[in-house]
Amino acid sequence: MATTQPFVDDTLPWADRNRLRTAQALLIGVYTSKNEESAAREHVQELALLSETHKISVCETALIHARDFSAKTFISSGKIEELQQLALEKGCTLIIFDDEITPSQQRNLEEEFKLPVIDRREVILGVFADRAKSHEAKLQVELARVQYLIPRLKRMWTHLSRQAGGGGGMSGGGYLKGEGEKQIEIDRRILKRRQGQLQKEIDEIERYRVTQRALREKNAIPVFAIVGYTNAGKSSLLRLLTGADVYIEDMLFATLDTTTRRFTLPSAQEVLLIDTVGFIRKLPHQLVAAFKSTLEEAVEADFLIHLIDSSHPNALGQAETTVHLLKELHAGQTPMITVINKIDLSDNEQQISMIQKLKIAYPRSVLLSAKTGEGVDALFAEMELLLKAGRERLELLIPQSRYDLVLEAKKNGRVYSEEYRDNDVVLDIELPKGEAQRLRSKF
Repeated sequence: MATTQPFVDDTLPWADRNRLRTAQALLIGVYTSKNEESAAREHVQELALLSETHKISVCETALIHARDFSAKTFISSGKIEELQQLALEKGCTLIIFDDEITPSQQRNLEEEFKLPVIDRREVILGVFADRAKSHEAKLQVELARVQYLIPRLKRMWTHLSRQAGGGGGMSGGGYLKGEGEKQIEIDRRILKRRQGQLQKEIDEIERYRVTQRALREKNAIPVFAIVGYTNAGKSSLLRLLTGADVYIEDMLFATLDTTTRRFTLPSAQEVLLIDTVGFIRKLPHQLVAAFKSTLEEAVEADFLIHLIDSSHPNALGQAETTVHLLKELHAGQTPMITVINKIDLSDNEQQISMIQKLKIAYPRSVLLSAKTGEGVDALFAEMELLLKAGRERLELLIPQSRYDLVLEAKKNGRVYSEEYRDNDVVLDIELPKGEAQRLRSKF
């Protein structure tokens, strides 16, 4: 008897990545009422972009109107028959649902279609696995994949059950089935152990991140986190402002890694700029959990710069998704500058109209091109206004014997004048309100 092969070491939730990349996919979106049809079409178009980013070829898309959902197969048997015929006619070899399907629904749909069936979550997990570069991002992606895979182990060993049913003999079939059940338990223990190891490593990185955050707070350097929908131009903005050597590509989730750079505003105020991972609709909850520490950079920042891609036909919807996710992360009350990006592409009526709609929705927004630098002075002005609102101008009388406090104040504030009076140093300075209060308490 052939030895049962253990599950692949890298715990891929999609059975064979190379096989997926030679597949021809049928993408399926489902809506329950007419007013959902337009949004469903937009979501399927985005799923097509995600699939192409993961190098899966799309041969056809389909929108399905469903009055209700099936607990067994997600959609009705009648709809499955229609889609089977469509897949056959178009030569599709893979089915991808835009909506989340359960492990049991996935198994049952594969039985019906006689084709591999995955959902949007698996595609996003695949994209994240492809794009992860840093050690932390790789850990977080692997944790998400392991969490996603554990309830799907039975599906991965379906071939053993089929062998058991076709053996003809009680001993052979029963033995193989027993082997499959045993292997599932072995794999589950392996994955649970790996999940614990990954979480431990991520927790260690998070402790380091908390320490770094505390140092930033101690130094009173204002932090601006650049947030927005994936491919809105966040890394391009960071490069424009700081010259940071960050990876930039016109692709969904071009980078998953958080990048932090120092930057000095025209007023001589030093700030930290953080480029965060892009947001997207229907982000798998495993990824929200796994990337919690990365997304917390947005939560812990003093200010947010919300970047919107004005060239996208659904820019308003993408902006709403970002705002909604920020609220879920409890960052909805953080002071924010809304930046309408990619105005260098505004050479068509559709984008000009979208920019006008965005300006109505976000009246205090800044128009910007992160590619050409147009509008950057307006962004600086808004950043200065936010900083000024949280700052205080005061006169400090500091003994010369405590010149360390003078240096500390000058490092964290904007000095208007400095003079020596008897044994004291007199500073006319603007400081963050918290820092001003802290310095007053020291002398």
